Amino acid sequence: MTLTNADIVDLIAIRRDLHANPERSGQERQTARRIARALAPWRPQHVIPGLGGHGVAAIYDSGQNGPTVLVRSELDALPILELGNVPHVSTHPGTAHLCGHDGHSTILLGLARRLHRRAPRSGRVVLMFQPAEEDGTGAAAVLDDPGFAPLTPDWAFSLHNMPGVPLGHALIAPGPVNCASVGVKITLTGETAHASLPETGRAPTLAIARLIDGLQRLGPGGPMEPGFRLATITHLSMGEPAFGIAPGQAELWVTLRAVSDSELAGLVTQSESLARDQAAMQALHVSFSHHDPFAACFNHPDATAILCRALEASGVTHDPGDLPMRASEDFGRFGIRGAKAAMLFLGAGADHPALHTQSYDFPDDLIARGVAIFDHAIGQVLG
Repeated sequence: MTLTNADIVDLIAIRRDLHANPERSGQERQTARRIARALAPWRPQHVIPGLGGHGVAAIYDSGQNGPTVLVRSELDALPILELGNVPHVSTHPGTAHLCGHDGHSTILLGLARRLHRRAPRSGRVVLMFQPAEEDGTGAAAVLDDPGFAPLTPDWAFSLHNMPGVPLGHALIAPGPVNCASVGVKITLTGETAHASLPETGRAPTLAIARLIDGLQRLGPGGPMEPGFRLATITHLSMGEPAFGIAPGQAELWVTLRAVSDSELAGLVTQSESLARDQAAMQALHVSFSHHDPFAACFNHPDATAILCRALEASGVTHDPGDLPMRASEDFGRFGIRGAKAAMLFLGAGADHPALHTQSYDFPDDLIARGVAIFDHAIGQVLG
Protein backbone atom coordinates (compact mmCIF):
# COMPACT_ATOMS: atom_id res chain seq x y z
CA MET A 1 0.00 0.00 0.00
CA THR A 2 1.46 3.35 -1.04
CA LEU A 3 0.60 6.94 -0.30
CA THR A 4 -1.65 8.54 -2.90
CA ASN A 5 -0.83 11.73 -4.78
CA ALA A 6 -3.45 13.46 -2.63
CA ASP A 7 -1.66 12.19 0.49
CA ILE A 8 1.66 13.61 -0.72
CA VAL A 9 0.15 17.00 -1.53
CA ASP A 10 -1.53 17.13 1.88
CA LEU A 11 1.58 16.01 3.76
CA ILE A 12 3.76 18.59 2.01
CA ALA A 13 1.29 21.30 3.05
CA ILE A 14 1.40 20.06 6.65
CA ARG A 15 5.21 19.97 6.62
CA ARG A 16 5.41 23.52 5.35
CA ASP A 17 2.90 24.70 7.95
CA LEU A 18 5.06 23.13 10.67
CA HIS A 19 8.11 24.82 9.14
CA ALA A 20 6.42 28.22 9.16
CA ASN A 21 5.43 27.87 12.83
CA PRO A 22 8.50 26.61 14.71
CA GLU A 23 8.90 26.38 18.47
CA ARG A 24 12.06 25.87 20.49
CA SER A 25 12.94 22.96 22.77
CA GLY A 26 10.47 22.66 25.63
CA GLN A 27 8.09 25.20 24.08
CA GLU A 28 6.39 22.97 21.46
CA ARG A 29 2.82 23.48 22.74
CA GLN A 30 1.27 24.69 19.46
CA THR A 31 3.33 22.23 17.41
CA ALA A 32 1.91 19.39 19.50
CA ARG A 33 -1.62 20.68 18.87
CA ARG A 34 -0.95 20.80 15.13
CA ILE A 35 0.26 17.20 15.26
CA ALA A 36 -2.83 16.07 17.20
CA ARG A 37 -5.13 17.77 14.66
CA ALA A 38 -3.30 16.16 11.75
CA LEU A 39 -3.58 12.73 13.40
CA ALA A 40 -7.31 12.95 14.13
CA PRO A 41 -8.63 11.86 10.69
CA TRP A 42 -6.40 8.77 10.82
CA ARG A 43 -7.93 7.46 14.05
CA PRO A 44 -5.23 6.05 16.28
CA GLN A 45 -6.75 4.01 19.11
CA HIS A 46 -5.14 6.35 21.61
CA VAL A 47 -3.42 9.74 21.51
CA ILE A 48 -1.45 10.63 24.62
CA PRO A 49 -0.36 14.30 24.84
CA GLY A 50 1.99 15.96 27.28
CA LEU A 51 4.66 13.23 27.43
CA GLY A 52 7.97 14.57 28.70
CA GLY A 53 6.65 18.09 28.25
CA HIS A 54 4.80 18.53 24.95
CA GLY A 55 5.40 15.08 23.45
CA VAL A 56 2.55 13.31 21.64
CA ALA A 57 2.19 9.53 21.27
CA ALA A 58 -0.25 7.98 18.79
CA ILE A 59 -0.96 4.27 19.29
CA TYR A 60 -2.13 1.86 16.59
CA ASP A 61 -3.00 -1.38 18.37
CA SER A 62 -3.85 -4.61 16.52
CA GLY A 63 -5.65 -6.04 19.55
CA GLN A 64 -3.45 -9.14 19.24
CA ASN A 65 -0.48 -10.14 21.39
CA GLY A 66 2.86 -9.03 20.04
CA PRO A 67 5.74 -6.63 20.45
CA THR A 68 5.54 -2.85 20.68
CA VAL A 69 7.32 -0.97 17.89
CA LEU A 70 8.08 2.71 18.48
CA VAL A 71 8.91 5.12 15.66
CA ARG A 72 10.22 8.48 16.81
CA SER A 73 10.36 11.99 15.36
CA GLU A 74 11.20 15.33 16.95
CA LEU A 75 9.04 18.43 17.45
CA ASP A 76 11.48 21.21 18.29
CA ALA A 77 13.16 23.88 16.19
CA LEU A 78 16.38 25.84 16.63
CA PRO A 79 17.12 29.33 18.04
CA ILE A 80 18.50 30.54 14.67
CA LEU A 81 17.27 33.27 12.32
CA GLU A 82 16.16 31.72 9.02
CA LEU A 83 17.46 33.47 5.90
CA GLY A 84 15.95 31.20 3.23
CA ASN A 85 13.56 32.59 0.63
CA VAL A 86 11.02 29.74 0.65
CA PRO A 87 7.32 30.75 0.79
CA HIS A 88 6.94 28.88 4.08
CA VAL A 89 9.78 30.70 5.85
CA SER A 90 9.54 30.89 9.65
CA THR A 91 6.99 33.38 10.95
CA HIS A 92 8.87 33.54 14.27
CA PRO A 93 12.12 35.47 13.66
CA GLY A 94 15.02 33.91 15.54
CA THR A 95 13.42 30.45 15.62
CA ALA A 96 13.43 28.06 12.67
CA HIS A 97 13.20 24.41 11.60
CA LEU A 98 16.75 24.23 10.27
CA CYS A 99 17.36 20.60 11.21
CA GLY A 100 14.40 18.93 9.49
CA HIS A 101 12.31 17.97 12.48
CA ASP A 102 9.28 19.30 10.62
CA GLY A 103 9.97 16.74 7.89
CA HIS A 104 10.64 13.88 10.30
CA SER A 105 7.31 14.50 12.05
CA THR A 106 5.52 14.70 8.72
CA ILE A 107 6.91 11.27 7.85
CA LEU A 108 5.25 9.90 11.00
CA LEU A 109 2.00 11.61 10.03
CA GLY A 110 2.24 9.83 6.68
CA LEU A 111 2.89 6.58 8.50
CA ALA A 112 -0.31 7.18 10.50
CA ARG A 113 -2.26 7.09 7.21
CA ARG A 114 -0.71 3.76 6.30
CA LEU A 115 -1.47 2.29 9.73
CA HIS A 116 -5.06 3.52 9.57
CA ARG A 117 -5.57 1.84 6.21
CA ARG A 118 -3.75 -1.36 7.11
CA ALA A 119 -3.46 -2.12 10.81
CA PRO A 120 -0.56 -4.26 12.07
CA ARG A 121 -1.44 -7.95 12.34
CA SER A 122 -0.03 -8.27 15.85
CA GLY A 123 1.28 -6.07 18.63
CA ARG A 124 1.10 -2.31 18.36
CA VAL A 125 2.87 0.71 16.90
CA VAL A 126 3.64 3.86 18.89
CA LEU A 127 4.29 6.99 16.85
CA MET A 128 6.30 9.13 19.26
CA PHE A 129 6.48 12.84 18.43
CA GLN A 130 9.22 13.75 20.92
CA PRO A 131 9.94 17.21 22.35
CA ALA A 132 13.29 18.84 23.09
CA GLU A 133 15.75 16.80 21.05
CA GLU A 134 18.00 19.76 20.30
CA ASP A 135 19.04 20.28 23.92
CA GLY A 136 19.30 16.57 24.73
CA THR A 137 16.56 16.53 27.39
CA GLY A 138 13.54 15.29 25.44
CA ALA A 139 14.06 11.52 25.16
CA ALA A 140 15.00 11.26 28.84
CA ALA A 141 11.94 13.29 29.85
CA VAL A 142 9.64 11.07 27.77
CA LEU A 143 11.16 7.87 29.15
CA ASP A 144 10.88 9.16 32.73
CA ASP A 145 7.24 10.24 32.30
CA PRO A 146 4.89 7.81 34.12
CA GLY A 147 2.50 8.13 31.19
CA PHE A 148 5.08 6.52 28.92
CA ALA A 149 5.57 3.38 31.05
CA PRO A 150 2.63 1.48 29.45
CA LEU A 151 4.10 2.25 26.02
CA THR A 152 7.59 0.86 26.69
CA PRO A 153 8.81 -0.44 23.32
CA ASP A 154 10.50 -3.68 22.37
CA TRP A 155 11.78 -2.11 19.15
CA ALA A 156 12.53 1.55 18.36
CA PHE A 157 13.33 3.13 15.00
CA SER A 158 14.14 6.64 13.83
CA LEU A 159 15.74 8.52 10.96
CA HIS A 160 17.46 11.82 10.39
CA ASN A 161 17.90 13.57 7.07
CA MET A 162 21.52 14.14 6.10
CA PRO A 163 22.72 16.89 3.74
CA GLY A 164 25.94 16.02 1.95
CA VAL A 165 24.63 12.54 1.14
CA PRO A 166 22.95 11.93 -2.26
CA LEU A 167 19.19 12.46 -2.14
CA GLY A 168 17.44 9.30 -0.97
CA HIS A 169 20.61 7.29 -0.29
CA ALA A 170 20.88 6.08 3.32
CA LEU A 171 23.71 5.67 5.81
CA ILE A 172 23.31 2.90 8.38
CA ALA A 173 25.56 0.58 10.37
CA PRO A 174 25.35 -1.48 13.55
CA GLY A 175 27.19 -0.28 16.63
CA PRO A 176 27.98 3.32 17.61
CA VAL A 177 26.48 5.95 15.31
CA ASN A 178 26.45 9.21 17.34
CA CYS A 179 28.77 10.57 20.00
CA ALA A 180 27.86 11.17 23.61
CA SER A 181 28.30 14.84 24.53
CA VAL A 182 27.69 17.39 27.25
CA GLY A 183 28.18 21.13 27.65
CA VAL A 184 30.23 22.13 30.70
CA LYS A 185 30.16 25.70 31.99
CA ILE A 186 33.28 26.51 34.05
CA THR A 187 33.05 29.61 36.26
CA LEU A 188 36.22 31.04 37.82
CA THR A 189 35.85 33.69 40.53
CA GLY A 190 38.61 35.82 42.05
CA GLU A 191 38.67 39.53 42.90
CA THR A 192 38.72 42.65 40.73
CA ALA A 193 41.40 45.31 40.97
CA HIS A 194 42.32 48.63 39.42
CA ALA A 195 43.86 48.04 36.01
CA SER A 196 46.98 49.91 37.10
CA LEU A 197 47.43 47.49 40.04
CA PRO A 198 46.34 44.08 38.75
CA GLU A 199 48.59 42.32 41.27
CA THR A 200 46.30 43.48 44.10
CA GLY A 201 43.41 41.41 42.74
CA ARG A 202 42.94 37.78 41.71
CA ALA A 203 42.32 37.68 37.99
CA PRO A 204 41.31 34.48 36.12
CA THR A 205 43.27 35.52 33.00
CA LEU A 206 46.14 33.04 33.24
CA ALA A 207 43.87 30.20 34.37
CA ILE A 208 41.59 30.75 31.37
CA ALA A 209 44.54 30.79 28.96
CA ARG A 210 45.88 27.54 30.36
CA LEU A 211 42.42 25.97 30.37
CA ILE A 212 41.88 26.72 26.69
CA ASP A 213 45.12 24.95 25.82
CA GLY A 214 44.66 22.12 28.31
CA LEU A 215 41.09 21.29 27.33
CA GLN A 216 42.03 21.09 23.67
CA ARG A 217 44.86 18.72 24.56
CA LEU A 218 42.44 16.50 26.48
CA GLY A 219 40.03 16.41 23.54
CA PRO A 220 42.05 16.88 20.35
CA GLY A 221 39.50 15.30 17.98
CA GLY A 222 40.95 13.42 15.04
CA PRO A 223 39.65 10.26 13.31
CA MET A 224 36.38 8.71 14.48
CA GLU A 225 37.74 5.57 16.11
CA PRO A 226 37.81 4.04 19.61
CA GLY A 227 39.24 6.60 22.00
CA PHE A 228 37.98 9.60 20.01
CA ARG A 229 37.51 12.65 22.27
CA LEU A 230 36.81 16.26 21.35
CA ALA A 231 36.68 19.43 23.45
CA THR A 232 35.23 22.46 21.64
CA ILE A 233 35.40 25.88 23.30
CA THR A 234 32.05 27.49 22.42
CA HIS A 235 31.91 30.65 24.56
CA LEU A 236 34.19 32.76 26.75
CA SER A 237 33.55 35.86 28.85
CA MET A 238 35.80 37.61 31.34
CA GLY A 239 35.58 40.77 33.40
CA GLU A 240 33.74 43.97 32.67
CA PRO A 241 33.85 45.86 29.34
CA ALA A 242 36.04 48.57 30.86
CA PHE A 243 39.72 49.52 30.51
CA GLY A 244 40.14 50.50 34.16
CA ILE A 245 39.24 47.19 35.82
CA ALA A 246 41.33 44.03 36.04
CA PRO A 247 38.85 41.10 35.82
CA GLY A 248 37.66 39.15 38.83
CA GLN A 249 35.49 36.54 37.11
CA ALA A 250 35.40 34.48 33.92
CA GLU A 251 33.19 31.86 32.28
CA LEU A 252 34.34 29.26 29.82
CA TRP A 253 31.86 27.03 27.98
CA VAL A 254 33.13 23.82 26.45
CA THR A 255 31.33 21.01 24.67
CA LEU A 256 32.88 17.62 25.40
CA ARG A 257 32.17 14.56 23.24
CA ALA A 258 33.32 10.96 22.93
CA VAL A 259 32.18 7.79 21.17
CA SER A 260 30.92 6.13 24.36
CA ASP A 261 29.20 7.27 27.54
CA SER A 262 32.03 5.90 29.69
CA GLU A 263 34.70 7.72 27.69
CA LEU A 264 32.72 10.94 27.94
CA ALA A 265 32.45 10.53 31.71
CA GLY A 266 36.23 10.18 31.87
CA LEU A 267 36.73 13.29 29.75
CA VAL A 268 34.40 15.31 32.00
CA THR A 269 36.31 14.16 35.11
CA GLN A 270 39.67 15.08 33.60
CA SER A 271 38.42 18.46 32.37
CA GLU A 272 37.02 19.42 35.75
CA SER A 273 40.21 18.25 37.48
CA LEU A 274 42.24 20.46 35.14
CA ALA A 275 40.02 23.44 35.98
CA ARG A 276 40.35 22.79 39.73
CA ASP A 277 44.13 22.62 39.46
CA GLN A 278 44.33 25.89 37.53
CA ALA A 279 41.95 27.60 39.95
CA ALA A 280 44.00 26.47 42.93
CA MET A 281 47.21 27.80 41.38
CA GLN A 282 45.63 31.26 41.00
CA ALA A 283 43.67 31.23 44.31
CA LEU A 284 40.35 31.25 42.46
CA HIS A 285 37.02 29.65 43.26
CA VAL A 286 35.76 27.31 40.56
CA SER A 287 32.27 25.90 39.92
CA PHE A 288 30.71 23.76 37.21
CA SER A 289 27.33 23.20 35.62
CA HIS A 290 26.34 20.69 32.93
CA HIS A 291 24.00 21.37 29.99
CA ASP A 292 22.58 19.66 26.87
CA PRO A 293 23.49 16.09 27.87
CA PHE A 294 23.39 13.48 25.09
CA ALA A 295 23.99 9.77 25.56
CA ALA A 296 25.85 7.87 22.87
CA CYS A 297 23.60 6.45 20.15
CA PHE A 298 24.13 2.73 19.44
CA ASN A 299 22.41 0.74 16.71
CA HIS A 300 21.36 -2.73 17.88
CA PRO A 301 22.41 -5.28 15.23
CA ASP A 302 18.95 -6.90 15.05
CA ALA A 303 17.19 -3.56 14.62
CA THR A 304 19.80 -2.47 12.10
CA ALA A 305 19.17 -5.61 10.04
CA ILE A 306 15.45 -4.84 9.98
CA LEU A 307 16.06 -1.30 8.74
CA CYS A 308 18.50 -2.54 6.10
CA ARG A 309 15.89 -4.95 4.74
CA ALA A 310 13.30 -2.15 4.86
CA LEU A 311 15.61 0.09 2.84
CA GLU A 312 16.11 -2.61 0.24
CA ALA A 313 12.37 -3.32 0.03
CA SER A 314 11.80 0.43 -0.48
CA GLY A 315 14.39 0.64 -3.25
CA VAL A 316 16.74 2.79 -1.16
CA THR A 317 20.47 2.19 -1.54
CA HIS A 318 22.55 2.25 1.62
CA ASP A 319 26.03 1.85 3.08
CA PRO A 320 27.81 2.64 6.39
CA GLY A 321 29.29 5.89 5.04
CA ASP A 322 31.53 7.50 7.64
CA LEU A 323 29.53 6.37 10.67
CA PRO A 324 29.83 6.91 13.56
CA MET A 325 29.48 10.68 13.35
CA ARG A 326 30.63 13.36 15.76
CA ALA A 327 27.19 14.95 16.17
CA SER A 328 24.97 13.84 19.05
CA GLU A 329 21.39 12.55 19.02
CA ASP A 330 19.21 11.72 22.03
CA PHE A 331 17.43 8.78 20.34
CA GLY A 332 20.12 6.54 21.88
CA ARG A 333 18.32 6.70 25.22
CA PHE A 334 15.53 4.46 23.92
CA GLY A 335 18.12 1.74 23.37
CA ILE A 336 19.66 2.29 26.79
CA ARG A 337 16.24 1.66 28.36
CA GLY A 338 15.95 -1.78 26.77
CA ALA A 339 14.50 -1.42 23.27
CA LYS A 340 16.29 -2.91 20.29
CA ALA A 341 16.88 0.46 18.64
CA ALA A 342 18.38 1.67 15.38
CA MET A 343 18.56 4.92 13.46
CA LEU A 344 19.35 5.62 9.82
CA PHE A 345 20.44 8.78 8.03
CA LEU A 346 18.57 9.57 4.81
CA GLY A 347 20.40 11.68 2.23
CA ALA A 348 19.01 15.18 1.66
CA GLY A 349 21.23 15.82 -1.36
CA ALA A 350 24.95 16.08 -1.97
CA ASP A 351 24.77 19.86 -2.39
CA HIS A 352 21.89 20.56 -0.01
CA PRO A 353 22.49 23.29 2.62
CA ALA A 354 23.86 21.79 5.81
CA LEU A 355 21.85 21.21 8.97
CA HIS A 356 21.62 24.22 11.31
CA THR A 357 22.50 26.65 8.52
CA GLN A 358 20.23 29.62 7.91
CA SER A 359 19.17 28.55 4.41
CA TYR A 360 18.37 24.89 5.20
CA ASP A 361 14.94 23.45 4.35
CA PHE A 362 13.80 19.82 4.55
CA PRO A 363 13.47 18.14 1.12
CA ASP A 364 9.81 17.18 0.62
CA ASP A 365 10.91 14.31 -1.67
CA LEU A 366 11.99 12.39 1.44
CA ILE A 367 8.50 12.20 2.97
CA ALA A 368 7.20 9.26 0.93
CA ARG A 369 10.54 7.43 1.16
CA GLY A 370 10.61 7.74 4.92
CA VAL A 371 7.05 6.46 5.23
CA ALA A 372 7.84 3.43 3.03
CA ILE A 373 10.98 2.57 5.03
CA PHE A 374 9.20 2.58 8.37
CA ASP A 375 6.19 0.75 6.95
CA HIS A 376 8.43 -2.10 5.73
CA ALA A 377 10.25 -2.19 9.07
CA ILE A 378 6.99 -2.45 11.01
CA GLY A 379 5.77 -5.18 8.68
CA GLN A 380 8.83 -7.30 9.44
CA VAL A 381 8.21 -7.15 13.18
CA LEU A 382 4.39 -7.19 13.38
CA GLY A 383 3.25 -8.63 10.05
